[in-house]
Amino acid sequence: MSKLKIAVQKSGRLNEESLELLKNCGISIDNGKDQLKAEARNFPMEVLYLRNGDIPQYLRDGVVDIAILGENTLIEKGQDLPIVERLGFSKCKVSIAVPKDVEYNSIKDLRGKKIATSYPNTVNQYFEQKGEKADIHIINGSVEIAPNIGLANAIVDIVSSGSTLFKNNLKEVEVLFKSEAVLTSTPNLSEDKQEILDTLLFRIKSVLKGKNSKYVLLNAPNNKLEKIVSLLPGMKSPTVLPLAEEGWSSVHSVISKNEFWDVIDELKANGAQGILVCPIEKMVL
Repeated sequence: MSKLKIAVQKSGRLNEESLELLKNCGISIDNGKDQLKAEARNFPMEVLYLRNGDIPQYLRDGVVDIAILGENTLIEKGQDLPIVERLGFSKCKVSIAVPKDVEYNSIKDLRGKKIATSYPNTVNQYFEQKGEKADIHIINGSVEIAPNIGLANAIVDIVSSGSTLFKNNLKEVEVLFKSEAVLTSTPNLSEDKQEILDTLLFRIKSVLKGKNSKYVLLNAPNNKLEKIVSLLPGMKSPTVLPLAEEGWSSVHSVISKNEFWDVIDELKANGAQGILVCPIEKMVL
């Protein structure tokens, strides 16, 4: 039986969150310490732990079938590879940063200045779109130290919390793009492996949908039931059950996490009581 080969980053936050996603999809991986390859016990999958920057070429060469990697890496080294699914974790920005005491108004201020980065293709493309030319100093490693040791006047690097910039006396001045973990695939996936990927995608979407939703139970007076139900679209429509106390009903529904507090405020304003909110592990639609 065919096995789907998936590449994930060897270590770090992206590695941990990728394995957590697979675990939430019900996939158990036999992963010993320092292993570079592991098999799933209950799913036709083999996991390869690779350097993030090497993964796009492994996909092109057909060494792996699919991969979870940062969108920033895909933009830098794998623009020819498709984004199969956005995964919503390991979010960051790719940004320009300069020393705190340097005045910055626009990208024109970097004319004739050296820019240290691990993302030369991304930087060149961005500067070309702005009608400028970048003078790049390629660094693989701690890019943020470059201005402090006189290697560069500015950097382009990933920014998560901004604490690393702060520690190195730098400030973020321009965001090239926002990035998150994505699922990508080889251009030449066989039919049997595509079937396995479709099954995996179904599970991933169920996990992500549950993560981004809340299950809500509340009590509603019947004379305001129509208005309260209109605020709760649910998956198809809310579930409404009569309560033992006459004139009241119990309403069950699902709310998007992004709209949660606005909807709750409206429900309370329209007479809803005893609102109970529960996390959703998975949503199978």
